[in-house]
Amino acid sequence: MSESSVRIEAVPIEKPEDVNVIVGQSHFIKTVEDLHEVLAGAGGPLRFGVGFCEASGPRLIRRTGNDAELVALAVDAADAVAAGHVFVIMLRDGFPVSVLNQVKAVPEVCSIYCATANPLEVLVAVTPAGRGVTGVIDGAPPLGVETDADAADRHNLLRAIGYKL
Repeated sequence: MSESSVRIEAVPIEKPEDVNVIVGQSHFIKTVEDLHEVLAGAGGPLRFGVGFCEASGPRLIRRTGNDAELVALAVDAADAVAAGHVFVIMLRDGFPVSVLNQVKAVPEVCSIYCATANPLEVLVAVTPAGRGVTGVIDGAPPLGVETDADAADRHNLLRAIGYKL
């Protein structure tokens, strides 16, 4: 690879269907502990695992969580992305919408790339300097525009699952 070349890789994130994932970028090793505290403090039955790619020093994948399977999934996903300061959170028994504002409020968090249960690919730019996330592919393209009946179904679903009154 020449000094000015860039290669883009589409990195699939492997996870069971019942697991949600949040992918973001941070700037400091303290992130892994702060994310643990925020997720553990969310209440309810939330299970989680976090993998964080350290960008300098020993350049380890830092890990934490309250569920060994989810920690392993988060570490595997972080390892596959392998981009500095990227973190992956795997969630079960809870949804990203319930913790996303708290995650974004962690002082070290710079950005969130996605929060989804959909099949996911992370687009990674590779240069001689390293790897960086450029975006995500989150799910399939739309098949149409919602009808009035579809809008009513959406309205009812959000109230049935407790997200709207």
